[in-house]
Amino acid sequence: MIGVIGGYGDVGAHAVLALRRAGHRVRLGGRSARAAAEFRARHLPGDTAVEHRVVDVRDGDSVTAFAKGLSVLVNCAGPSHLTGSAAADGALRAGTDYVDAAGDDALYALLDDGRYRSAGRTAVLSAGLRPGLTGLFPRAVARLAQAGGMAQAETVTVRTRVRDLFTRTSALEYLHGASTPGPGPRAAWRDGALRSRALTRHSVTDQPFFRGTHTVLPQLSAEDARTAQALGVRDGDWLTLIQGEHVLAALDRVHVLPPEEAAEALCRAARLDLAGCVPAVTMVVVLTGGAAARAAVLHGTGNAPLSGAVAAHTATSVLRGEIPPGRYFAAEALDPESAVATLTRGPGPDGGAPCARAELLPEGADPFAPDAVAEMGAL
Repeated sequence: MIGVIGGYGDVGAHAVLALRRAGHRVRLGGRSARAAAEFRARHLPGDTAVEHRVVDVRDGDSVTAFAKGLSVLVNCAGPSHLTGSAAADGALRAGTDYVDAAGDDALYALLDDGRYRSAGRTAVLSAGLRPGLTGLFPRAVARLAQAGGMAQAETVTVRTRVRDLFTRTSALEYLHGASTPGPGPRAAWRDGALRSRALTRHSVTDQPFFRGTHTVLPQLSAEDARTAQALGVRDGDWLTLIQGEHVLAALDRVHVLPPEEAAEALCRAARLDLAGCVPAVTMVVVLTGGAAARAAVLHGTGNAPLSGAVAAHTATSVLRGEIPPGRYFAAEALDPESAVATLTRGPGPDGGAPCARAELLPEGADPFAPDAVAEMGAL
């Protein structure tokens, strides 16, 4: 049985449904027994392979009691910088493997790798969309490029747009990550090392896969730097594309607001920018090496479906013994091609279409090269 804390929440609900689609028994938990029961009745009526229990993710003893008898505990509650340590510790004391849909470098540093190895237990953090899939997809594209004959990637450019709502939790997660010391805005990977202030914010209009006008925010996260190292590239750019004026304006002022007020500002801005649009995630990876180029695009249905699917896939991988004892980041522990295949080939968490699709452009195609001729969105 796999347990999911926050199992009736935004990300956790998708994780629960994905786990049931994969045939796993599930124990979903949260602070509200009523909300858990309503979720079961609405989404999994009569499903005897699902149970629910009350658990307080900030209370390690409560987590330990919830985790007893589980094979893997998945934490989809948040914000993770306030909940992850207690949840991870509670799972370890229960003798249960642990997966965190969020979990950043600070939590990674708190978890004792030797303790997990000696206990024969596994902890995997950053098992969501970002961080998580944003580290896995470039690795999958790099493997395909190597299989196609690219001896060594020299440069990588990753363009990501998440057009979706912020929940209170996801807004607090984002704000915490933005305030955490690290490479940060305008940074890039140059000559095999982090380079601060290497790039500038700018606007683009009607680029391949990104219709309309977008503001491009260069920003290098700790996960991005690890990805650049793993790929062995000389140079790398990680670009976040934002469409709409409200989120951009909110991002420019949240640093002067208290956390709760800043989170509400982001939530309100995202609702305004998303009005009339369908949630979507677009990630384009372009690798070059010598005269060769390889590009791929991933289209996803939104932050929560992708994050939940990645968390569920990670839990399944841990359950199968594919990740040895110790503590890891998901992008470094999972097989990237298998992870992407799970998201793009099987049914989505609701049993319908997959929550993502990914396609390779023809070999040698870089749709963003100055001399490229590319039809918008065509592959």
